[in-house]
Amino acid sequence: MDIPSKYEPQKVENHWYDYWLQHNYFHSKPDDREPYTVVIPPPNVTGVLHMGHMLNNTIQDVLIRRARLMGKNACWVPGMDHASIATEAKVVAKLKEEGIAKSDLSREEFLKQAWDWKHKYGGVILEQLKKLGCSCDWERTAFTMDDDMSASVIKVFVDLFQKGLIYRGYRMVHWDPQAKTTLSDEEVIYEEKQGLLYYLSYPIAESKETVTIATTRPETILGDTAICINPKDERYAHLKGKKAVVPIAGRIIPIIEDHYVDIEFGTGCLKVTPAHDTNDKTLGEKHNLEIIDIFNDDASLNSYGLHYEGKDRFEVRKEIAKELEAGGFLVKTEPYINKVGTSERTKAVIEPRLSDQWFLKMEQLAQPALKAVLETQEVRLFPKKFENTYRHWMENIRDWNISRQLWWGQQIPAYYYGDGQNDFVVAETPEKALALANEALDGRGTKDRPLTLDDLKQDEDVLDTWFSSWLWPISVFNGILEPDNDEVKYYYPTNDLVTGPDIIFFWVARMIISGYEYRGERPFENVYFTGLVRDKQRRKMSKQLGNSPDALELIRSYGADGVRVGLLLSSAAGNDLMFDEDLCQQGKNFANKIWNGFRLLKGWEVADIPQPEASKLGIAWYGAKFQQALGEIENHFAKYRISDALMTIYKLVWDDYSSWLLEIIKPVYQQPIDRTSYEAVIALFEQNLKLLHPFMPFLTEEVWQHITERTPEEALIIAQWPKREAVDEKLIKGFEHASEVVSGIRTIRKEKNLPIKEALELSVLNAEKIGMDWDTVIAKLTHLSNISYVEAAAEGALSFRVKSNEYFIPISGVVNVEAEIKKINEELSYTKGFLQSVQKKLSNERFVNNAPQQVVALEKKKAADAEAKIATLEKSLANLE
Repeated sequence: MDIPSKYEPQKVENHWYDYWLQHNYFHSKPDDREPYTVVIPPPNVTGVLHMGHMLNNTIQDVLIRRARLMGKNACWVPGMDHASIATEAKVVAKLKEEGIAKSDLSREEFLKQAWDWKHKYGGVILEQLKKLGCSCDWERTAFTMDDDMSASVIKVFVDLFQKGLIYRGYRMVHWDPQAKTTLSDEEVIYEEKQGLLYYLSYPIAESKETVTIATTRPETILGDTAICINPKDERYAHLKGKKAVVPIAGRIIPIIEDHYVDIEFGTGCLKVTPAHDTNDKTLGEKHNLEIIDIFNDDASLNSYGLHYEGKDRFEVRKEIAKELEAGGFLVKTEPYINKVGTSERTKAVIEPRLSDQWFLKMEQLAQPALKAVLETQEVRLFPKKFENTYRHWMENIRDWNISRQLWWGQQIPAYYYGDGQNDFVVAETPEKALALANEALDGRGTKDRPLTLDDLKQDEDVLDTWFSSWLWPISVFNGILEPDNDEVKYYYPTNDLVTGPDIIFFWVARMIISGYEYRGERPFENVYFTGLVRDKQRRKMSKQLGNSPDALELIRSYGADGVRVGLLLSSAAGNDLMFDEDLCQQGKNFANKIWNGFRLLKGWEVADIPQPEASKLGIAWYGAKFQQALGEIENHFAKYRISDALMTIYKLVWDDYSSWLLEIIKPVYQQPIDRTSYEAVIALFEQNLKLLHPFMPFLTEEVWQHITERTPEEALIIAQWPKREAVDEKLIKGFEHASEVVSGIRTIRKEKNLPIKEALELSVLNAEKIGMDWDTVIAKLTHLSNISYVEAAAEGALSFRVKSNEYFIPISGVVNVEAEIKKINEELSYTKGFLQSVQKKLSNERFVNNAPQQVVALEKKKAADAEAKIATLEKSLANLE
């Protein structure tokens, strides 16, 4: 088989990916092997491949490919999330471009448009993952709105409702005015923003007196229904029982008393707007205050906004401030940094809003999941530091707002049949709902005719997208609808979950909760949290900043393997990755190094000749070194130090194999290599390829198939992971000493400009009592004609030390002795002068007593280093003279 002169990933990658698909290597079916299961964190159906996906999915592919090599039944389930908010926004935007408003369509017409969009654009990211080399079981690709997945979600909703864990409540929620839907607590990101604190003057009714109140949101005065003071605040005791007038609105509101008011904050007076603040709502309920909602669902003002009706809240804020100032109500403004809640999806500033929503009680459900991570360790988090984050959220868990005011998603299976808010039933199908509704009416004795399906009205809302994906490890194996099916019993619980720490609450914790609720066991054994991918300036990569490279362009430039290596070399678990394209170049260079080393091997002529002793020893050493590295690699994998595992392989292949072993066994120019050494090195090279395959699948399969003709059953992707054997520490220590000797000789050759073709002699003062086993390797790597062991230092020679041993290279006829003596004397003179200046500084008591401790320690080290160098130079000089 001809071997191309250079590695060309663009030609190789498509070929081998098609080959793997053709032979169904990615597909898994239950059998008698140990299963190894990973479920992909389903990317949004709207998504395209970005650097975070690249990192996350490369790690998953490394784990799944290694499991496959270890003989496990590896199953990596891919899929997509329907992403209610993001997808609906995309479809609405597309319709707008066509001159169609969502409100112009019926729900069915809109959903047809949404499905058309999904079929056209959805799944792009999964195709892109193939370019990265991801070995997912594509036959198992799932979508959170597939029929069986949706049926699972509805079944779980009904079950939780029947258990009394789901309820409908009129509560203050987080409202996203851009998506026009409520959000859960976890979907709100609080950011510090610079704003203003407005001091407003409220007239006291039937009086010339005023009271000043500070607010960050002057537009909300139009919804004020009270002013609250602390009953212990003597400043306002005279206002007890009086009323105030809301500026602009002219509405008369009561002045109430409550210990909730902080006397020290602001002016000690609080405006109460029950419709637009959680704490105000609590006050409103306690004091039976009127509730006035001034906003439409897009955060423009409604009719309570008076002449501001229809205007955006932020526009009104500017205008109302001017009107308040003109009317003498604005006392002053001050700069104020405020924590503002923003939508995790749309980035819009959220509004607190009173609304009827569906909630899931979480406290009881969370207990088994809390115990599994923090007590029994049935689920382990890597890095362990995330346990504290998990603990904090789970111990302070709040009820989950699971309803969304959207059309794209699973519609809530609640059916209203009467006039009241409580006239509803919950059922998996309209037919079951009808039976329940008729039964309910019978029970109250108000039935005058049986209800029909036309009498039922299904709740308009859909379920939060996370209410689908929290079932993901179960539902991808149909474990909700068919809890005893063979697949879920075989593949569940899964093994490893790889995800980002930013969704530890949204997804990870909730999956653990649902696992214990619906399977009675953990959904996965280990959770590996990747860091965030940042640029060199430590900024999070994003489209807005324009600092995120095109993932596919990177693959085109550096090859998929180069990009995978580049990402992983600097991505320690849980720590952010400072991405630099140079890392991908480093990965590409590594691929070329492996390819060129392979071409070198295949370029040698092989003959049936005796094996040189140096080659035999070098091969034995590398076998021991390989086993040592294999132990380290497996330890790294066990601790989810994927980056460290790759670095160990990188050093093994680049340094030990390419730089040392190939040089040791390399035949003399234009001479053949012995067959024994050649076959042994090829076998070791194949072992290297197995270790490398999870990280660099395309290159390794290409080289593997070039080594010899292989059947599909012999492909690298399904080869056997190397077996652990005892490590010969004596060989490793022997080589470590020999490599230091080689480095010493090479340094002298380089410094004295002695060409490698010129044979040298070496004499050894063997204080360490080192054996002669490695002499053949040392001689070959440094071109020595002779190595002798002596009792005394050689004269007229250059020397170096390795531990207690001293090595001498005679220089007569090799080096200009006079020039060398002159050079050493010059260096000796300079070093003595340097030592003298340092010693002078150290003899100065003021310096020693006043300088920082580390500065004094550094000067002492400089003195010690100079003394050691002087001793070496004087010894070299004595040998030459």
